Amino acid sequence: MTYTLRFLPQVEEDVLAAHAWYERKSPGVGEEFLRTFYACAAEIPRHPLLYRRIHRDFRRLLLRRFPYAIYFRIKNSEVIVFGVFHCARDPHRVKKRLREREMRGGHAS
Repeated sequence: MTYTLRFLPQVEEDVLAAHAWYERKSPGVGEEFLRTFYACAAEIPRHPLLYRRIHRDFRRLLLRRFPYAIYFRIKNSEVIVFGVFHCARDPHRVKKRLREREMRGGHAS
């Protein structure tokens, strides 16, 4: 099956915040974070079922080199990315943010 990839608008905020943090710490690392994020995100639609469920039907892909994870759901032939969160974040807080984003329209087709 062929899947399309879609990002909720909040994902851009997540990614840009991480990029800015890394750039403040060491110029150029933020750009490497972006490259890694987009490369990993591009892998998801190829085989989304390979990634295990973390919370309800949310799945997670861990970024290479960076302590971040991409959280997504599969709906019909679409992979919907709900968030990009630091792995040290409290899992209960991540679940809460995923639920909030789902309630704000992330369940749309």
